[in-house]
Amino acid sequence: MKSGVSQTLTAPEMAAWGRDFALTLEPGVLVALHGELGAGKTTLVRAMCEALGVRDPGAVTSPTFAVLHEYDTPTGIVVHADLYRLRNSAELEQLGWDELVGSAQVTFVEWPERATGYLPPDTTHVWLAHVPGDAGRRVVRLER
Repeated sequence: MKSGVSQTLTAPEMAAWGRDFALTLEPGVLVALHGELGAGKTTLVRAMCEALGVRDPGAVTSPTFAVLHEYDTPTGIVVHADLYRLRNSAELEQLGWDELVGSAQVTFVEWPERATGYLPPDTTHVWLAHVPGDAGRRVVRLER
């Protein structure tokens, strides 16, 4: 998918897109995932983690309550953050945000709007949205 272009995908198509997309990610990249509750952000992260070599992609779950999950891959650590529960972006400092992001092979961030001022300028953004009247499909847009 080209940057700035939207596609409407079924769940299996979105998983396949996520696996393909993950293989294009450069080391150290931060991917910000935007979308309302239930849009498929964690499902997409699971597919990307599978492509990156996470041994048990089924163990990739939403870190809503833990805020952060880390997964081992053959090429380094993948960090998966869900910032939904943060009250403000200053709480990122308490998590050791800069060190986590700086040492990760890839960082996936759900609810990135809660990290204002903490995302690098070269962040890759993925937007997910429900398709009205079609619960099995999502609109996906990539911005690099």
